[in-house]
Amino acid sequence: MILRFDDGSLFHESVVFTQTGVFTMQRYRSLQRGPSFPEDTEISLERATGAYRVKTRDHKGGRESVLSGSLRLPGDTYNGMVFVVGKNLPKGTGGTVHFVAFTPQPRIIELEITPANEQKVLVGKLEKAAVHYVFRPRPGAWLKIFAALLGRSPPDLHAWFVMDEVPGVPVADAPPGPARATAARQLLQAFYQQVLEEG
Repeated sequence: MILRFDDGSLFHESVVFTQTGVFTMQRYRSLQRGPSFPEDTEISLERATGAYRVKTRDHKGGRESVLSGSLRLPGDTYNGMVFVVGKNLPKGTGGTVHFVAFTPQPRIIELEITPANEQKVLVGKLEKAAVHYVFRPRPGAWLKIFAALLGRSPPDLHAWFVMDEVPGVPVADAPPGPARATAARQLLQAFYQQVLEEG
């Protein structure tokens, strides 16, 4: 996902994952740069080794800091793809996953995904039925410290998923080459049109 701001700031998040029976995050990258953010940040996380690297740069003095190390990642760690997982839950069901919050120190957070209700939404000019999901960080030791320091807990995230079938040819069924690239592009476009986020 790439977001470009009017002031020249940039947010770029990418994830590589596999899907063999279940989704598995393999590699995560995040970049935020520009005056819209408190500081410039580059983050990388690798599934195979648990290795992470966080590079920050202060806007005022230009001071740079680098944190690196490794984590024991739960199998259901889904940085950059919690909405993909939520979209693929059976309708009306929830689940629990994990993600790594970089503050900039990495913290493994448990995230509860719960269906709230069904609402009518507009996707372009079409009215669709969407399932409203709540993504709630579950309180652990670190979150309790966070809440005590700030006087509040991290906010819930809300997303609405349109559960209609995605049009087009399945990516795996498309022949290699331009046809497969087109199918993948159609899938991504349809997915991002279907996810309506409020945060």
